[in-house]
Amino acid sequence: MNTPVYMFDASEKPSLPLHTVPIVQATDEALKGYGYLVDDPEGFEIEITRWPAQGWRPVDEGTGDEGGWVEGTFRCDWKGDVLYGENEAVNGEYVLGWSADPQQARTDTQTAPRDSILLWHMNYHPDGGQLFFPLERKPFVVPLALPGDDLTPDKVVAFWCDGSKGLYIHANIWHEGIFPVHDQQRFLDRQGAVHARVSADIGQEFGVYLSVPLPESL
Repeated sequence: MNTPVYMFDASEKPSLPLHTVPIVQATDEALKGYGYLVDDPEGFEIEITRWPAQGWRPVDEGTGDEGGWVEGTFRCDWKGDVLYGENEAVNGEYVLGWSADPQQARTDTQTAPRDSILLWHMNYHPDGGQLFFPLERKPFVVPLALPGDDLTPDKVVAFWCDGSKGLYIHANIWHEGIFPVHDQQRFLDRQGAVHARVSADIGQEFGVYLSVPLPESL
């Protein structure tokens, strides 16, 4: 399976049916197994996954989890119908999704309401957890799925956050950036420095896009 290309013209993707993702309010109870809410990023430590043993000899205690973490600003910007992301922590740039059929989506003007985003891709990080903390206290949505390489669209749940707290997800949790309810939003991103990434191209694998609601409130 090829490594995904993250920057492209939306028109390079085909028209596909949509699978609507259920959305729930992010609470510590609802997030059990996925992660939890964070009141203050100051001093918050990221879980780092210990390097796996290669055979029957175990990795020595106190080693294999010393890679640390990196942090930077994660920016989300709508340009017309297309949402772009930039993650300074890992020098990443992405087309996160679009609000219109990709064959008609435009970047110079908005042609469709931004009440949902069509998602083409998800990924997870086996090396450590990840914190998204809003620098502007505005609502945002994050689609997540529990660990396991047998991802299917019906396993994805969108969590709506009111913007008063950050969202931390454990290692191996499927996700795809952060989706602002408004035109632009910035987040503190803190994640494992190894930045191992396992990807799934939803459109190619399942023949659908994930339609993630972006409500102002729940």
